[in-house]
Amino acid sequence: MSDREAPRRRVPGPAKPPGPRKGGSAGRPGSGARPVRRPSGAGRPRPPAPRTIRLGSPRPRLRMVSLALTLVLIAFVVRLLQVQAVDASAYAAKAEQNRYVVHTLAAERGGITDRNGVALAISQDAYDITADPTMFNRKQLKIGDGPEQAAALLAPILGQDQADLVRKLRPANKNLRYVKLASRQTPEVWNQIKDLRSALTEKAATDHSTVNVLAGVFADPSSKRVYPNGDLAAGILGWVNADGKGGGGIEQQLNKQLTGKDGKVRYAQSGGRQIPTAGSTETPAVPGADVELTIDRDIQWAAQNAITDQVKKSGADRGYVIVQDTRTGEILAMANSPGFDPGDLAKADGAAMGNAAVQDAYEPGSTAKIMSMAAVLQENAATPLTHVVVPNRLHRGDRLFSDDVDHATWYLTLNGVLAKSSNIGTILATGQLGRTQPQANKVLYSYLRRFGIGSPTGLGFPGETSGILAPAGKWSTSQQYTIPFGQGFSLSAMQAASVYSTIANGGVRVQPTLVRGEKGADGRFAPAPKPKKNRVISVKTAKTLARMLESVVGDEQGTGIKARIPGYRVAGKTGTANRVDPATGRYRGYTSSFAGFAPADKPRITVYCAIQNATKGSYFGGQICGPIYKQVMEFALKTLQVPPTGAKSANLPVDFKP
Repeated sequence: MSDREAPRRRVPGPAKPPGPRKGGSAGRPGSGARPVRRPSGAGRPRPPAPRTIRLGSPRPRLRMVSLALTLVLIAFVVRLLQVQAVDASAYAAKAEQNRYVVHTLAAERGGITDRNGVALAISQDAYDITADPTMFNRKQLKIGDGPEQAAALLAPILGQDQADLVRKLRPANKNLRYVKLASRQTPEVWNQIKDLRSALTEKAATDHSTVNVLAGVFADPSSKRVYPNGDLAAGILGWVNADGKGGGGIEQQLNKQLTGKDGKVRYAQSGGRQIPTAGSTETPAVPGADVELTIDRDIQWAAQNAITDQVKKSGADRGYVIVQDTRTGEILAMANSPGFDPGDLAKADGAAMGNAAVQDAYEPGSTAKIMSMAAVLQENAATPLTHVVVPNRLHRGDRLFSDDVDHATWYLTLNGVLAKSSNIGTILATGQLGRTQPQANKVLYSYLRRFGIGSPTGLGFPGETSGILAPAGKWSTSQQYTIPFGQGFSLSAMQAASVYSTIANGGVRVQPTLVRGEKGADGRFAPAPKPKKNRVISVKTAKTLARMLESVVGDEQGTGIKARIPGYRVAGKTGTANRVDPATGRYRGYTSSFAGFAPADKPRITVYCAIQNATKGSYFGGQICGPIYKQVMEFALKTLQVPPTGAKSANLPVDFKP
C-alpha cells in the first residue's frame, strides 16, 4: 500500500452466531473436525454495501447568488441615475404638471363711453367654468360613469346639453387636463356649482358610497360684456364673440386696446383643492384701456328713435342718420335701423348686424348736386344768379332726360336749379366746366374725388366702403350726364355727411372721427390723433353754397320746406334716387335722403338722413327724410346749446322772367 493512498475503511459485516462450547459435539461432524465452509451464496444473503456520499463545494452557488444580486443592484443604480440625473428635469416637470395647476387670469376688457363719460359698453365679473377630465375617470373616482353623473348635475345649471358636457368630460385625449365647459357665467351660476360640490364633499366624508363627481370642476375668473343701453349705438359699438374678442364695430377695430393683457396664477392642488402651504406664483392681468367715443348718447338716442319710427312707417328696408360736428369732424350720432342688441345676439338678425351707415354703398341722388354746384362756382363757370333755361326734356347722348316732375319750361337761376332740384338744369350747368363734354367730365371727377368720393373716410371702421366712382375716361355715355345729379356712382352715408360738413366748415374737409381718446390702466387719458384736413373749395364758394342751400329749405319753391326749424337759418338739400337692389343688381325702388347743416350762416352741426326702398306713402326725400332732419337737428341744437344767430336769410332769387 502506498503511503499516499488513504486506507480503506472496512465496513464490518454481520456478527457470526456463537458456536458450541468447547468440548461439545454440536456443530461439528465429528470430534475435532474443522468447521465446514459454506459455499458462496448459500444461506442468508449479505446486504449490499452503502454508496459513498461525496459532499459538493458551496463556492459555485455562492458565486451565482452574488452575481444575481449584483445585477439587481446594478439595475437599481442605473434606474436611480436615470431618474435623478439623466431625466431629472423631465420627471420633475411631470410631477409638477400633476401637482401644480396654472390658470389664466383674464384681463378685464376696457369700457366704452360716450363723449360725456356715459357707459355704452362695460365688463362685469364672470367665470369660465372649466374641468380636469383626468379627475373623472374610473381610476380617480372608482366609478365608470363619473362624466355622466357630473353632466347630469351641471347641465341644468349651465343650460347646456348633457351629452355635450359628457363629451367634454370624457375626451379622446386621455391626458387632457383642461376643458372649458361654459364661458362667462355669472357669479350666481358658479356659486350654485360650488354649493353643490361642497354638499357632495360633506356627504362623501360620512357616506363612503357617495362620490364627489364635481371635484374636478373649477372656475377661472373672467368677465362678461354688458351693453347698458340695449341696442343704442349697436352699429358703432359692435359686439364681443364667444372667444371674448371684438366681432364688429369699435369692439373689433380697437380690440387690442380694449382687451388688455392676461395674467397667470400657478398653485399646488390636491383633489381639486389648492394647497395653501405649497405657495403660489401670480402674474397680474393688465386691464384693457377705456375708450371714449365722440358720440353723444342723448343725440344718438334721438337720431335712432327718429329713423326707426320712419323706417317702420315707410315700410322701408333700412335707414341711417348721421350727426357730425362741422368744425371738428367728430361724429355725434350714427344711427341705423333696423338694429340689434349686442348683448343678446341670439335674437339678432344677421342682416342688421353691422354699421350700414358706413358699409352700404348706394347712388345718392340729388344730395350730390351740391358737389356739381361747388365745381361750377369754384371754376367760375357760373354764379348763383346765372340764368338757366330748363326745358321739359333734354336730349343728351343716347338718352332723353327729365326732372322728377313734369313741367313747362322753367326759367331758373343757378340758385333755383338747386332749390328746385332740377336734373336738367344741373346737366346744363356742369356742361360749362369744359369746352367739350370729356373735359367737363374730368373737372367734375376731380371735385368728386376732393370731396372724398371713392376713398375711405379715414374712420378705419371694419367693413367700411369707399364707394364706387369710375375714372372720368371710363364714364359711359349716360354716366356723363347722370353723375352730375347723383346717379351712376355710389357712396356711403358717412361720405355724404362729410360732403356737407366740408361746405359748412368753409370748404375744408376734416376727416371724420369716432374716437376721442383712450384711458389706460394708469388712469391717464390719451387723446386720439388729430384728424387730417384738406381744403376742397374756397371760403367764398362754401359761403355761397350755404346761401344757395338755404333757398332749398326757406323758399316756397324749394323741395326741403319740411326741414324748416323756427328761429334758425337752415341749409339743406333733398335727394330721391333710383335704387339698385343688392339682391338682383337691378334698379328697384328709391333711396330717399336729406342733408344739411345749421345754423346756415354759422354752421355747427351737420345732419344726414337716408331711407332705402320706402314702400308706404311718399318716397321723396324731402317728404320722409326732411322731417327726420328737422327732429334730429332741433334736438342736437338744444342739447349742444347752439343759439340762433338772429341774422336774416340771403333770400337769393330762384327764377327770373325771360
